[in-house]
Amino acid sequence: MKKSILIIALLCTVIITAQSKYQTGMQKAFGLWEQGKMTAASQLFERVSKAEPTKWKPAYYAATIEILESFGLKDEAQLKAKLTKAKELLDVAKSNSENNPEIIITQALLNTGYIAFDGQKYGMTLSGKNSQLYAKALAIAPNNPRVILGYAEWNMGSAKFFGKPTQPYCDEVKRAIQLGKEEKIDEEFYPKFMTSRAEEVLKGCEK
Repeated sequence: MKKSILIIALLCTVIITAQSKYQTGMQKAFGLWEQGKMTAASQLFERVSKAEPTKWKPAYYAATIEILESFGLKDEAQLKAKLTKAKELLDVAKSNSENNPEIIITQALLNTGYIAFDGQKYGMTLSGKNSQLYAKALAIAPNNPRVILGYAEWNMGSAKFFGKPTQPYCDEVKRAIQLGKEEKIDEEFYPKFMTSRAEEVLKGCEK
């Protein structure tokens, strides 16, 4: 009996230690991100992902940083290197969380990285895919504020490209903001809605 209790206690200790290392790694990576140390943050998220191969969030955040850093790049080789790496990381995240709306809209953001670099070259093949990705994410999570805002931004970008007004998408941005304020997230390290950024999007929409 004592031996069984000892084994259970040891197993619990191992689990708690593993959770502690995961939490410490994630918190440190977020800290680096907040300091603007994007490369270091992405690398740490990736290391956490390799150490915790069944969790989707570390790879998801590493991919997100790679995608964000691709915007504004002038060299296509650098762009492709970053977005290819991001795709590999998203595939890791997806393997641990199928049909996850957060991952789906990040795939759309990845495609947008290519389109933003060269709309003529990549727009024809990726624009339709993005519309499908956002439609899929909305079908899974119709009240997810990040999905709603992402889709509204995508439609606003398309409208600007074709010289059309962005005003029709303002209500969706407002709905995303309201849902974001009401959202309750209990899951540790789950993506959060950035109200301040959404309000900036709304200002651009209303012009």
